[in-house]
Amino acid sequence: MLKPVIKSCVAIALTVALISSCATSPTGRKQLKLYSKSQLANMGSQAFDSMKTNQTVSTKEVTNQFVTCVANYITKHVPKSVYDGEWELVVFDDKQVNAFALPGGKIGVYTGLLEVAENQHQLAAVIGHEVGHVIAEHGNARLSNSTLIGIGMEVTNELLQANQIANSNMVMAAIGMGVQVGVQLPFSRADESEADQIGLELMALAGFKPKESVQLWKNMDAASGGNRSAEFMSTHPSPSTRITNLQALMPAANQLAAKAKDKPNCQK
Repeated sequence: MLKPVIKSCVAIALTVALISSCATSPTGRKQLKLYSKSQLANMGSQAFDSMKTNQTVSTKEVTNQFVTCVANYITKHVPKSVYDGEWELVVFDDKQVNAFALPGGKIGVYTGLLEVAENQHQLAAVIGHEVGHVIAEHGNARLSNSTLIGIGMEVTNELLQANQIANSNMVMAAIGMGVQVGVQLPFSRADESEADQIGLELMALAGFKPKESVQLWKNMDAASGGNRSAEFMSTHPSPSTRITNLQALMPAANQLAAKAKDKPNCQK
């Protein structure tokens, strides 16, 4: 009686594996992209407008000038094929230690991040990382994977119900967890590592000090107080993993920084 379930699970896995070879990321990873850049830019703009309406925007001039200064150096080195326009940046007055970038040239930084990012170089590491997600079109890939997995899960559920398999809800929950741990979370961790790599290159090209990216993650680790999930159940690599990966990329990044024409002097 479980043969339809097995066949369906295999079909889902094969479909994900085959279709995700449709596109390639900047570092050579296979990606699934079902949406156009214009669709993603429109989604990004709508989400950003909603956030500006529903969240408190910082009015502190010094803070805004500092974050804008760093962001301008970073976005200057974003390929025009990714976004050929003026980036919009908003500083949100919120204690959460976070930042984000959206397709369509949108960047948001929370004031809580500025308590952990101690200088312009560390903030550049964060903004570079977030813009790296946009460059690699991770939003498109994640949305596309979720769309495909949702279709596959719906088909599996119909097969379970049609064959009157006992405890079908429990089987679906188990399959859902398997898909999450086996597909969605590893993809997310890979996305984060790729964004770290792209962000490190961006900050180096912009003239910031690449080594400060390592100190940033040490600060992040300290700020978290050890309150993290096990890495295999997390969408993000552990700080120690990120630091190890960044240190491996540091020689090449330092070479780029040494050749950079920009000399940022953004005052916090």
